[in-house]
Amino acid sequence: MAQNIYDNPEFFAGYSGLNRSVRGLAGAPEWPSVRALLPSLAGKRVVDLGCGFGAFARWAAEQGAAEVVAFDLSENMLARARAETAAEQVRYGRADLEALVLPEAAFDVAYSALAFHYVEDFGRLMATVRASLRPGGVLVFTIEHPIYMAPAEPGWQTAADGRQVWPLDGYGREGRRETNWFADGVVKYHRTLGTTLNTLIRSGFSISHVEEWRPSDAQVAAVPDYAPEVERPMFLLVRADRP
Repeated sequence: MAQNIYDNPEFFAGYSGLNRSVRGLAGAPEWPSVRALLPSLAGKRVVDLGCGFGAFARWAAEQGAAEVVAFDLSENMLARARAETAAEQVRYGRADLEALVLPEAAFDVAYSALAFHYVEDFGRLMATVRASLRPGGVLVFTIEHPIYMAPAEPGWQTAADGRQVWPLDGYGREGRRETNWFADGVVKYHRTLGTTLNTLIRSGFSISHVEEWRPSDAQVAAVPDYAPEVERPMFLLVRADRP
């Protein structure tokens, strides 16, 4: 079973204060790039894996999705998602992505934001998702970029000339990582970019877009705090299609 860190009171309190938690999709700087990868959702059946507070599920309903089935492991997340969702076509359920079972050929679009890096058996999950999509179905997901996740002690360091640099060690050593973020011992699973993409290919997906996300010049001008994100990719955005 995956670690349920979001039901840790200390972690949940810290996470709830993030801009993306407070403002939803509008507070996620990568959202415009993610949205560009999504097909029209009108009349589509959508599954949201790791739905969090339900921002995407609500947006999908607003776009005319016929049904949105959204899963999360955290009871805290699901409670808030349900409280903030009025759309009748959105259904929430509790599920561990490590053991997820989905009906076959049931969905047109699968979506996940910043959840797959908590999953150890990525291959099993991708096989499950692929089988759940109808022919022509689409998977769009984001994860922490492997460069962001790999270091033993992630965090900016100051070089001799005063520049802020991102340390990179252990990139080829895949597997479990433990970091202290809002709470001690947060568990994630590092995979190289090649492993991530090849797992999709082996699962029967056709990869149509890969983006190592960085903020645009306009975003940096509007929010100067985004400037360091230009120096190394923080997120990996992927669209993969089921032939």
